[in-house]
Amino acid sequence: MSDRPIYSADGQSAAFQTAVSNAQATFRFFWRELSWEARRIVPALEVAAVKMSFPVDSDDPEAPSVENMWLSEVDFDGASISGVLLNASEWVTEYAESEWVTLPFSSLNDWMYVSQGEVCGGFTIDVLRSEMSDQERAEHDAAWGLDFGEPGTVRLVPAAEGQAEAVLSRGLDTPYDRQVLEALDAGDHPMAVNMQEKVEEGLRQYPSMITEADEAGWLLLHHQALAGNYPVVRSLLQHGADASARTDGGQTAAQLAQDAGWGRVARLLRGEA
Repeated sequence: MSDRPIYSADGQSAAFQTAVSNAQATFRFFWRELSWEARRIVPALEVAAVKMSFPVDSDDPEAPSVENMWLSEVDFDGASISGVLLNASEWVTEYAESEWVTLPFSSLNDWMYVSQGEVCGGFTIDVLRSEMSDQERAEHDAAWGLDFGEPGTVRLVPAAEGQAEAVLSRGLDTPYDRQVLEALDAGDHPMAVNMQEKVEEGLRQYPSMITEADEAGWLLLHHQALAGNYPVVRSLLQHGADASARTDGGQTAAQLAQDAGWGRVARLLRGEA
């Protein structure tokens, strides 16, 4: 991704600000996909990256207030996003390309992942593409070698097998958009459904998976709640996982799910579903 051309946009425009807001509001779908990508034997994603806004501290009157740069190898703890810096910085001098960096979630500018050449996310990229002429847009897409879809639209998830893909408006503000978002929040990732028997088998064979915490005090329950994997969370609870357990940062699984936007998972963890 670092060898592809970088295009800039007016970060103060209303369209750009709405794009950033909607990228943040839908980040949960990016993180859920990455949670399953980590479990795939054969990777399905050709690209998975986030664009973050880095504050610029410069006396140069031409300097922007922030510089937007992409990160790969993304990690997320419910409050901060970390990853490897893909771009060489022009204004932010304290970071170097390929360096591991961490910023608060509020610095998220955009997210994007690519499966079989089709882009999911890319809200701010769509702002850029929508402002291009047909020829410029064709050159942009050819340089990336990706299918970004029609200008003014975004995909949040790939099409389910045998179903038509759901293409939303970038503004996420039409009745159809709201209908699709409700359906996505009420449904589950295909792998969460297809692997449920294996999940159950694993929990029976290795019950320590339920109680062992990682170096940050996170149980499997915390990780699955943050990723919005309802069937896995339900199985963990049925096998005795402690919904009241907190990470070292003081977060319960319900809080992680709620803050990420997974209301259905949060209600399950609070015993309301």
